[in-house]
This record gives sequence, C-alpha cells and structure tokens, in this order.
Amino acid sequence: MEKKEVLLLIDGFNLLSRCYFATAYGKEMHDLPRNSKGQFTNAIRVTIQKLLMLVREHEPTHIAVAWDVKREETLRREKFADYKGTRNELPEPLIQQYETLVELFDTIGITQLTIPRYEADDIIGTMVNRWRNERDGECIIYSNDRDLLQLLCDRTSQLIAIKREELKYTLNHFQEEYGITPAQWIDVKALLGDKSDNIPGVAGVGDKAALPLIQQYGAVELIYENFENLDPKFKRYLKKLEAGRDMAVLSKDLCTIFTDVPDIINRDLEECRYLLNKEAVREALQALEIQIRVG
Repeated sequence: MEKKEVLLLIDGFNLLSRCYFATAYGKEMHDLPRNSKGQFTNAIRVTIQKLLMLVREHEPTHIAVAWDVKREETLRREKFADYKGTRNELPEPLIQQYETLVELFDTIGITQLTIPRYEADDIIGTMVNRWRNERDGECIIYSNDRDLLQLLCDRTSQLIAIKREELKYTLNHFQEEYGITPAQWIDVKALLGDKSDNIPGVAGVGDKAALPLIQQYGAVELIYENFENLDPKFKRYLKKLEAGRDMAVLSKDLCTIFTDVPDIINRDLEECRYLLNKEAVREALQALEIQIRVG
C-alpha cells in the first residue's frame, strides 16, 4: 500500500527562536556553548533534536522550512510603518545560529524558502493552499504563531505547544473552541489587534467582544454594514467600533496571510520531498561538534 503524502511546514524563526530562548534564559552571551570555531550551538542542537522528533512522529514525505525576511523589508511594513515596530533586535548569538542553520539545512537537503517582501506566514499560507488544491495528503504546520490558525482545514493542522506538551490542533479543535470558521479568525484578529506584531485593532474591543461580534455578524465589514442596528448587547462598544473603523480595516489587511506568493505558486512541490539521510545528518552535526543521537 502506497504511503500517504504528508507535508511538514516549519516556521523557521519561530522554532529557532523558541529553542534559543529556552536554552539561553538567564545566561550571558559568554556562558552559551560554542564549538572550537567559535560558533554558538545551543539553539541549533535543540532545533535539530526537535526536527528529528517531528520526522519520527509524523513521518513527513515532504518538508519545507519558511524563513522571514527582515521586518523593515516586508509588504506589511510598507502598508503600516509601525508594523512589528515594538520588537527588540535579535541577539547576536541567535542571528549567528540562524546563518549556521541555513547552511546545515542546505547540507542535509532540507528545502528552505525565503521570498523578498513576504513573511514566513505568507510562504506557509501559499504552500498550504497549493497542497490543499494539488495533493490528497495531510499538511502539518509547525509553529506557535496563532495567526496561522486561519489556514486550518480538514487536512491541515498545526502543532502548538501548550504547557509542556504539543497539541496537534485540528479544524475540529478550532471550531469547538471558537465557533467560527478559520477564515473568520482574521476578522477576530482585526478587532483584537496583535501586540506582538504591533497591529492596532480596535481600541477598547477585547476578547469579550471581538469573538462574539464575529460569531454573530461573520465579518468586520458586516459589523459596519449593520452598525445602526447592532444587537443591544454590544451597545457599550458602539463608540469604540465607530472610532476604530479605519484601524479595523487596516488591521484585517495586516492580519490576512497571503496565499499567492510569487515564486511559491510555480515551484515544483516535489522539490520539498525529503527522506532523512541519517549519515549525512551525523556528518553535518559532527562538523559543528554537536553530539545528538540521530537514530
């Protein structure tokens, strides 16, 4: 019986930065492990361990790692100058390990995708859309970024870390938790905004109102179309919604993941086919002086 195809899409910086901060917490730069060439290795070690675990557990036939470009070079920054403006600069050891990891992934043959002006979310969104339309198999997104929930469908799930465990968060999980479609998650985020990305949302409209509004009206645009006759239970939010109309529209645009990224649309999906070559991984890790049981 032919094995079902499974595409594993990894949000590169989401994984690498989580591995970095988990192993660098409370440490000064000089305390972090390095190899004899002076290369930092703490995040790379944990990232590769996680990758090997994902391959063992989910047996993907195809793997792609999506990387962000610099935040000031994105389309969203062009639309909104303060987009991601509150984020700190990345630590030097993390940047160095990103560069080392890119080389390592090249060496062991893992497809990496970086597209100017687009973010990893957009690359993942386009890959999900293509896989959904062109293949019958499952797609698994590896990221803790809940913006990506808008991409869920019956064959697309997301691996999310909750406490100390990872949950394979499916369409059913989403519908049970929120009572809306994944596409409507964009509208909820448009009202709420996103502090981590510095997306404004509608000031004064929080969790208690954003989700119920979308559950009842379906979309940001429909809230404003029905503005004069909004359910009285939302009366306390009328002035806030009115004042925040332009920000709601802008925020929805910023929260919407592209699913038509150039260079990804026409890429051969077979470029992402991957069969783990354990010996190649061992040799690449040995060159970095990282000792991990590859299996």
